[in-house]
Amino acid sequence: MKAITAILQRHSIHILLLVIAALVTLGIVMLFSTSAFAQQAHGDMYYFVKRQCFWLGIGLVACTVAALVDYHFWQKWWWVIFVGAAVLLALCFVPHIGLRINGSRRWIGVGFANFQPSELAKVAAVVFLAWWYDRFAPRTREFLFGFVIPVAGVGLLLALIAKEVDLGAAALIGATMVATMFVAGSALRYLGSCALVGLAGVIFIATKIPERMARFLAFLHPEQYRLSEGLQQWQALIAIGSGGVDGLGLGDGRQKYAYLPEAHTDFIFPMIGEELGLKITLLIIAAYLIICVCGYLVSVNAKDRFGMLLSFGFVTMILLQAAVNLGMTTSLLPNKGMPLPFISFGGSNLMICLFMVGVLINIHRHGHPVTAPIGRIRLAARVTPRI
Repeated sequence: MKAITAILQRHSIHILLLVIAALVTLGIVMLFSTSAFAQQAHGDMYYFVKRQCFWLGIGLVACTVAALVDYHFWQKWWWVIFVGAAVLLALCFVPHIGLRINGSRRWIGVGFANFQPSELAKVAAVVFLAWWYDRFAPRTREFLFGFVIPVAGVGLLLALIAKEVDLGAAALIGATMVATMFVAGSALRYLGSCALVGLAGVIFIATKIPERMARFLAFLHPEQYRLSEGLQQWQALIAIGSGGVDGLGLGDGRQKYAYLPEAHTDFIFPMIGEELGLKITLLIIAAYLIICVCGYLVSVNAKDRFGMLLSFGFVTMILLQAAVNLGMTTSLLPNKGMPLPFISFGGSNLMICLFMVGVLINIHRHGHPVTAPIGRIRLAARVTPRI
C-alpha cells in the first residue's frame, strides 16, 4: 500500500493527464458519431467536430501557458480575472453582444465563436477564494474575514449568473465555494448556514421559473412527463438500457436520430452507454474517480497554502460538474443543462477545464512530497500563514 501511495504521489499528474487525454479522445469520437444528426449541424456532418477541435486547440494552448507560468502569477493578478469575469457576465445583457439562446442570456459572441462567461467565473471564484484565504489566513475563522467578505465576493458573480437564468452554474460555483472554505478552515457553523440558505435560494428561484419547476416535477414523476419536460431523461434511460453491457456498436445508436435532444452535448453519456455499453460507461466513472485521487494528491503536495486551495478548488469544480451531469443523465438528479467535462460538446467548458489542468501541472511542478497525514486541519494550516 505504501508503494502504491508513493507511486501515485510521484506520478499523479502523469496519470491525470493520461486519463484526461483518453476522455477528450472519447469525446471527439462520440461527437463524430452523434453530432451529424443534430438539427444545428446545418447539413454539415463535421460541423460540431470542427468547432470542438477548434476549441480543443485553444484549450491546449491555454493548458500549455498555464503549465509554464508560475501559478503565483494568478495570485498577483486575481483581481484582473475577477473583474474581467464580472464584466463579461454583464455583457451578456448588452444587445448585439450578449446572445439569447433557449430563453437564457448565457453567451457572448463575435462571428462563429461564442463564449460562455460563467466558465471564466468558475476560475475567478476559485482564484479569489484561494488568494483571500492565503492573504488572511490568521483570520479564517472570523465571521467577517473568514465568511462574510469571501461569500460576498463570490456572491457578486453568482448574482450575475443567476440573472442569466443559469441556476446550474450558480449552484456549481456555490458548492465549490463552500467546499473550498471548508478546507481553508472557515467555521463550520457559518458554512452550514450558508449551504442551507444557498440550497433554499436555488429551490425558491426554481419554483418561480415555470420551466425549472416543470423539470423538477418531471424528475419526481418521470412517466407522467415522459413526452414533455421529462423527454430527455426518459430517452436517456432508454438509450442506456438498450446498450446493455457491450453496446450496439460505435455509430449504431438509435437515440441520436432526433429521439434524444442534445445527444451530442449534455446527454452524450447515455449515447456512450447505447453505442459502447456499460463497460465503457463504468470506465468513464472510474476515470473521474482517478482524476479525483490524482487531483487531490496534487493539492496536498502543493508547496504553499495558495497552491493547495487553488488546485483543490479546480479539481472540485470539475468533479462536481461531472457528478451533476452523470446524475441528471441517469435520472438521479433533475434535468439541468451542464456538459460532461472533457467529453461533451462545449468549447468554453473544454477550454476552461484544460486551463485548470494546466494550472494543476504547474502546481505539481512546484510541489513537494507529503509525509504527514491528510486532513482538514493539516490542509488548512500546513504553511505558516502570512498577512
